[in-house]
Amino acid sequence: MTSRFHGINIEAHDPSRVGRFWAGVLGWELVEHLSGEVVALPHDGTAYRIAFRAADTPKLDQNRIHLDLTSASDEEMSATVARALDLGGRHIDIGQTPDDGHVVLADPEGNELCVIEPGNSFLADTGVIGAVNCDGSQAVGYFWSEVLGWPLVWDQDEETAIQSPAGGSKITWSGPPLMPRLGRDRMHLELEVPPADDLGAEVDRLVSLGATVQTRPTGAEGAAVLTDPDGNEFRILTL
Repeated sequence: MTSRFHGINIEAHDPSRVGRFWAGVLGWELVEHLSGEVVALPHDGTAYRIAFRAADTPKLDQNRIHLDLTSASDEEMSATVARALDLGGRHIDIGQTPDDGHVVLADPEGNELCVIEPGNSFLADTGVIGAVNCDGSQAVGYFWSEVLGWPLVWDQDEETAIQSPAGGSKITWSGPPLMPRLGRDRMHLELEVPPADDLGAEVDRLVSLGATVQTRPTGAEGAAVLTDPDGNEFRILTL
């Protein structure tokens, strides 16, 4: 059994507002559930979801995860930036230099994102979200490769990246020095297992690969919360 990448969870003070921003920037559909969860979904159903859940998690520092958005042309890049600003985003400075070709923005609650310039060969043919860009060690890149069964597509100078054999967004880890951990992260990866599979058995497999259990699932359905070898929280659920 291998977990599947289900998407990204963003904890927000106002999930509807943050969800509208991301759905608008990506051109995805926004679905608001009676449970209070807000989800952005690609119209063609080929990519993962981004879920927004209400939480009072403070924004203490730069997030350990951000999204890199691709651009097919200078015009498309400018349009993406303009759309983000119209939807409540803003320009931010995280140490980028004038020579960097990408644009660094934040959503209405300060979550970072980068709009990457056209011609970036590393993100070629990955889709609108070129990379789920994570702070993390080489070891954690190896861990996630085993978790998802995705091969390494980059492994140099302690920087790693994996990608599904079917293509799509890469998940990348920047290597040392790692960011300081000042509190609970707002953004987390989410995994899923098919309903017919044993969620508890999959949790045990992830533990054997180096994960640590925070909460175990209860009953036939539900979700488990774990941390990866770097201490990053993630969730695995049965749909």
